[in-house]
Amino acid sequence: MTTTVHTPASKRTQRVPMDALRRTALVVGVLFVITYITSIAAKFSLYPPLLDNADYIVSHGEDTRVLWGAFAEMILIIANIGTAVALYPVLRRRYPALSLGFVTARVMESVFIAVGILSVLTVVTMRQDLAGTGDAASATLVTVGHAFVTLQEWTFLLGPGFVVGVGNGLLLGYLMYRTGLVPRGMAVLGLVGGSLICLSGTAVILGVIEPGGAAQNLASLPEFLWELAFGVYLIVKGFRPSAITPDMVDPR
Repeated sequence: MTTTVHTPASKRTQRVPMDALRRTALVVGVLFVITYITSIAAKFSLYPPLLDNADYIVSHGEDTRVLWGAFAEMILIIANIGTAVALYPVLRRRYPALSLGFVTARVMESVFIAVGILSVLTVVTMRQDLAGTGDAASATLVTVGHAFVTLQEWTFLLGPGFVVGVGNGLLLGYLMYRTGLVPRGMAVLGLVGGSLICLSGTAVILGVIEPGGAAQNLASLPEFLWELAFGVYLIVKGFRPSAITPDMVDPR
């Protein structure tokens, strides 16, 4: 005769608690994915009516669409800083100076993005407030509009187009390589991508290559793949076991 032991429903549905390190990895991974969604949406979907129209400030414009782009970049700033804040307690255990450098680079990237947002909002506000002015005033407005759009484009070239290479590429790639928190081959991709971003950004500043041209886009590809792989890996797998993390695991 066999005896069937029934497990209470409350115990069957009880989940194993997620440890602190796994939660950190999940948060960082989700935030990295958010940075992807918001940056791509703003640059390639929401901002084009402004960036592709030299006379936007005196045209009918698509203000709502452009303003959504500014809002997306505000979320991008929050996610950028969030990734640094979430990673700092883990990385500072072994590399306090470099981890602080990563936080600083992330903040500086966000500063460039914020200046770009202010440029966009200024153009939209001036277009709304000064609509219907005379031809002479319109010519002045076009010049002013060009100046602010050019400023926005340079904030992109200097922030995501250069500082990202230092922070997300070189610093984060090196930290991940040394700690082994993600596969080292993946971290090497970050080091390569960061180097190429910095080189291409420098070439743009010095006028060697065209901003946003094929050469710069090609140089950005490894960094793009590194950040995407990093975010997805942390969401799916979490951090790998490392010498710097044992006492961060929740023993429950």
